[in-house]
Amino acid sequence: MKRSEINDILAEGDAFMRQHGVILPPFAYWQPEQLRGDNAALIRDRGLGWDITDYGEGRFHELGLFLFTTRNGAVEDLGAGKGMLYAEKIMISRDKQLSPMHRHNIKAEDIINRGGGDLVLELWSPDASGNIDREAKVTVPSDGVMVTLDPGGLLRLKPGQSVTLMPGIWHAFWAEQGDCLIGEVSTVNDDRTDNVFEAPIARFSDIDEDVSPSHLLVSDY
Repeated sequence: MKRSEINDILAEGDAFMRQHGVILPPFAYWQPEQLRGDNAALIRDRGLGWDITDYGEGRFHELGLFLFTTRNGAVEDLGAGKGMLYAEKIMISRDKQLSPMHRHNIKAEDIINRGGGDLVLELWSPDASGNIDREAKVTVPSDGVMVTLDPGGLLRLKPGQSVTLMPGIWHAFWAEQGDCLIGEVSTVNDDRTDNVFEAPIARFSDIDEDVSPSHLLVSDY
């Protein structure tokens, strides 16, 4: 992706969030040199901040996602079983923009439609090896109610609705009937090691530095 395109996406995403009453923390607007300073060490270490990905495919409007990590614990705390064991993200899926099929080994997550269009998830159960089970039904909690779908079934979340995805559940998602503001509340998030994609794609984008960054991405850290 070109840095100029990323800068535009950041500005558009910030405006979309504000339309839905979401105001980001102060460090979201720090200048790049501030985020490189000693005062931002925890922000960098925990991967907080802006995150734009086209999954290395160069087709952001078709295959991509906007994310901002507002808080995140430490992976080592999970082993200890105490401490900051949670994370929170704000995401934007544009209309018909696919976030591709993947699962997590460790992370459990609530995916919440915070406003805008519908959020549609395609869900699969894992087999004994962790691969997609093409024959098994999939059962997930959705706002306190267990929902069972056929293999590869689609779960449509209207604004205000949510689903809980436990580790191993395969999922892809996209927005319909307009761009969708998404909340994610999860256990500690480690995007570098805990994303398993069905297709051989990248989690982070290669960037063509055609202009200076308006804000650093977590991948710039």
